[in-house]
Order: sequence, then C-alpha cells, then structure tokens
Amino acid sequence: MHMLVLGLALLVPGAALAQTTAARENKPVKMVVLGDSLSAGLGLSASAAFPGRLQKALESKGIAVDMINAGVSGDTSSGGRDRLDWSVPQGTDAVIVELGANDALRGTDPKITRSALSDILTRLKARKIAVLLCGMVAPPNYGADYSARFNAIYPDIAREFGVPLYPFFLEGVAADARLNQADGLHPTAEGIDVIVKNILPTVEAFLGAVSGQRS
Repeated sequence: MHMLVLGLALLVPGAALAQTTAARENKPVKMVVLGDSLSAGLGLSASAAFPGRLQKALESKGIAVDMINAGVSGDTSSGGRDRLDWSVPQGTDAVIVELGANDALRGTDPKITRSALSDILTRLKARKIAVLLCGMVAPPNYGADYSARFNAIYPDIAREFGVPLYPFFLEGVAADARLNQADGLHPTAEGIDVIVKNILPTVEAFLGAVSGQRS
C-alpha cells in the first residue's frame, strides 16, 4: 500500500509537468501585423485581408495563432513607430512589421524611414518580442539613387538586429494588374492569397523559432 502511494506521489508531478509542457506547446502564439493599407486590407473584407488569410493558412497546417491586424491605411514607418505601444499590446509574442510603402510613394528621405524602423525594432527587442521584417521596394520614379538607398534599409536593419527578413512583401503581386485593384497599388483578395502563399514558409520558420524560445 505504501509503495502504491509512493509510486503515485512520484508519478503525479511528472504527469503535471507533461501536461504543463503540452499546454505551453499548444498555446497560440500572440501575433500582431504592424503595417499600412497593404496589411490593413484596403478595399477588402476583414476576412480577406492579409492577417486573416495568413492566420487561416497557418491553422490549416496546425499552427495556432491569435492574430491582431494592426494595419492602418496611409501609415508611414514613422506613424507605425508613434503608435507602437498601443498597437502591440502586452503579452504579444511576435510582430510582423510591414511598413515603408507609403514612405517610398511619397519620396520620404530614406534616413527617416531607416530611423523609424530601427526605433520600432529597438523597442520591440527591449520588450523581448520576436520580429519578422517585411521589405519594400521603392518605385522607379524617384531615380536609381533613391531606390538604392531605400531598398538597402531592410536588409541592413535585419542584419543589424538579427531578425528574419522577407525581402519584398509584394513579391509575385506588384505590377500584376490581375492581382491588384483598380488603383494598381493594393492587392485584390486573389493577390493577398499569392502573398500569403509566398510568405508562408518564412512565417512558419519564424513561428517555429518563437515557439522554441517559449518552451
């Protein structure tokens, strides 16, 4: 009898630990997409916007995510920095940063964009929040020098902060009239699905690293 009681006493803590570990592994990653109209889903329903479609794609692979769409149409990298604290709530595990398209469209000095994105990553790093940085490419109308300076921002910052980079958020969609709305700038629902398909392996690897750090 005493041996049975002792055996139960030894087994229960192990079982409790296993349950705790399993619960932690199954706990959804709290993720925020901090972006502009490209992630906000301008011209689309909420369910067709990038964060919602990405969440659905991840769930189809058995990856649980609590997703917040913190995209604001018209926002610049500086605007994203200014609203960072209330856009990324306490308890957030990971942030996808998708900012800079409006900077490039307006011809904003690349130094300003670089500074704003650096501030965002510095503050998220201080909060121990993982970041996936999405790159943007400047349109050609401001000249080759501007494009070179702007396009270099994202790989430079990714290296500096040691964060993963998805080189171009609109890869496979930009300049394709079939995948963009009438303005030629914002993806259709089909365009969003192309973006999600292309970025999904990068996001999966990113979330795998985040889950590993939490365990």
